[in-house]
Amino acid sequence: MFEINLEPLFNNEGMKLPISHTLDLSDIDFYGDNPLSNACEITGEIQNATGIVSMKAACQVDYSGTCDRCACEVNKHFTIPMEHTFVTELQDESNDEYILIPTMRFDLDGLATEDVLLTLPAKVLCDEECKGICSSCGKNLNDGPCDCKKPVDPRLEGLLALLSDDE
Repeated sequence: MFEINLEPLFNNEGMKLPISHTLDLSDIDFYGDNPLSNACEITGEIQNATGIVSMKAACQVDYSGTCDRCACEVNKHFTIPMEHTFVTELQDESNDEYILIPTMRFDLDGLATEDVLLTLPAKVLCDEECKGICSSCGKNLNDGPCDCKKPVDPRLEGLLALLSDDE
């Protein structure tokens, strides 16, 4: 837990607070895997501009896992934007545009973890054009076509038998 005290920012218009923090997400379970083994780097700043306290930062994440189509190893780098506005009170409790922090302290680790998990794609592919694997023989179709015959619709097998008798 990396707690940041925002009270000086709320009380001083124009004040800025730089952010440089390392976050370990190696224990996060992401669809049955732990693909975030390297530490994430969070950089940016929190500032009070005209009485509005907001954070503009980015979290650098290295993803190491398997492709969801072909099961090959995938290593990707993601830059997760972290832009939030903080308030000490809300008139409308259902408003999710602002982060309510009545104590003027918040947990950067918790906020960053939430942003990373909500931003990472549900399916990570080795390439956008990944063809996957053959459902019959298991060959990686990115390496070329397999030798499997296309399955015949069982309703048309009778017609196929007539065609093969003529040959």
